[in-house]
Amino acid sequence: MLDLEVVPERSLGNEQWEFALGMPLAQAISILQKHCRIIKNVQVLYSEQTPLSHDLILNLTQDGIKLLFDACNQRLKVIEVYDLSKVKLKYCGVHFNTQAIAPTIEQIDQSFGATHPGVYNAAEQLFHLNFRGLSFSFQLDSWNEAPKYEPNFAHGLASLQIPHGATVKRMYIYAGNNLQDTKAPVMPLACFLGNVYAECVDVLRDGVGPLGLRLRLLTAGCGPGVMADAKVRAVERNIYFGDSCQDVLSALGSPHKVFYKSEDKMKIHSPSPHKQVPSKCNDYFFNYFTLGVDLLFDSSTHLVKKFVLHTNFPGHYNFNIYHRCDFKIPLVIKKEGAAAQGEDCTLTTYSKWDQIQELLGHPMEKPVVLHRSSSANNTNPFGSTFCFGLQRMIFEVMQNNHIASVTLYGAPRPSSRARAEAIGH
Repeated sequence: MLDLEVVPERSLGNEQWEFALGMPLAQAISILQKHCRIIKNVQVLYSEQTPLSHDLILNLTQDGIKLLFDACNQRLKVIEVYDLSKVKLKYCGVHFNTQAIAPTIEQIDQSFGATHPGVYNAAEQLFHLNFRGLSFSFQLDSWNEAPKYEPNFAHGLASLQIPHGATVKRMYIYAGNNLQDTKAPVMPLACFLGNVYAECVDVLRDGVGPLGLRLRLLTAGCGPGVMADAKVRAVERNIYFGDSCQDVLSALGSPHKVFYKSEDKMKIHSPSPHKQVPSKCNDYFFNYFTLGVDLLFDSSTHLVKKFVLHTNFPGHYNFNIYHRCDFKIPLVIKKEGAAAQGEDCTLTTYSKWDQIQELLGHPMEKPVVLHRSSSANNTNPFGSTFCFGLQRMIFEVMQNNHIASVTLYGAPRPSSRARAEAIGH
């Protein structure tokens, strides 16, 4: 049985690990994988058709804990303990819930101190006892006096005294004063772990197609020689088609992985003379997992020739390999009429394929079907995706109409001065 420390408005954990509000999904899964012998039977719950409309949930069924992640930014929003009999809990080093100590209203009052009267929810038949960043729910259905606890009781107030002996049914840890209105906080310093994260990625382009990326990066920097001065710093970096390996390393730092292409499965879709030509050396990717970005370098020139932006939607084969890339792609809409020319259209990580087609028009060619599996005999449980090409961009579309990734390609710019002039700097 897990023995965990409750920190209101911050975290649930022990000396080995901690689930902290604002933590990225990938880090929480990494903790579960590392401690898989202790934390078993974990479910990943999400909406297959509308993944943005419901929280992404990691359900620790053996331990009675749910981790609720914001569907958009994929950071930890709420920690729910829904079965207190499966876990030991303490606050400030003192247990308030074990096999020997029942989490009664008296015990909660003793451990956490005075609070406002409980708020009764008639629909759920639950009392909610709220502290800042922490809520307890008490079940009413076993009490004979339940009909008395109505919102209009006690001078029209919905706040009442919880009956003695009532035990906690659920506990919630969240940011702020209101569980219903809570949002995932910014990522805490403890979660950076020496990594750089992308707050947002803007695609730079001209009238023809993409030119490169502008990345707003977040890192936890320290003051000169003083660890206590650690704080989040934001920096902007631009990378372009035609940049060298040295340019990219200088702008983004070392990649998490370098991946060499052993074969090009898309070669069959290229113009016929190239299909029969074996490559003497292989192109290679710089994989930046915490940025949600891949860069493809040409094997002969060692210059950037493609960018791949990953959306990390659940239900995709690559889910949880990359952090979500929160990108924006300005569009060039070719429509007739002066009014239409002024339209400001931007594609984002959350745009759906039918919305993109309305703006860019339907592709002339049929899609390329992309099958993914870890080996020849394995099947992909999530099914195939479809790749469409428009305006020097390849959109990988999932079966729920969401975009799994966007690949950008274009002619390298001849010089940094030409790049700067093209973007208007």
